[in-house]
Amino acid sequence: MTIKEKQQETVEAFAFMEDWEQKYEYIIDLGKELKGLPEDKKIDDNLIKGCQSKVWIDAEFKDGKLYFNADSDGILPKGIISLLVSIYSGHSTQEILDSDFKFIEEIGLQEFLSPSRANGLMAMTKQIKFYAVAFQLKS
Repeated sequence: MTIKEKQQETVEAFAFMEDWEQKYEYIIDLGKELKGLPEDKKIDDNLIKGCQSKVWIDAEFKDGKLYFNADSDGILPKGIISLLVSIYSGHSTQEILDSDFKFIEEIGLQEFLSPSRANGLMAMTKQIKFYAVAFQLKS
């Protein structure tokens, strides 16, 4: 499944939910499914700057694809990073770089977050793109 298809699937899933309480529950449930990071990966180099909570993301380049794993000490940020990891992990660096984050607007996520959490969301998306650039330069 392409990134665009995963984004569309996410938009459709959010459209079925009646209110933001259900959407928040869904995001929190996504966080509960996240594998998480081992303690030795929860280092400053993997810490996303700009998040209210601590959010770590690690990337591995394998067989031409970028795989992300992440964790957070907050339940909502953990769900948000889990959503992003599920969409962008397992794709080529070029596909990640060619993608956008318009689906976030389509599901209305940013407008229902506090300003500091919205800043954290933007920091998460920038970090995913940063990893794609960094690994593309290495390959």
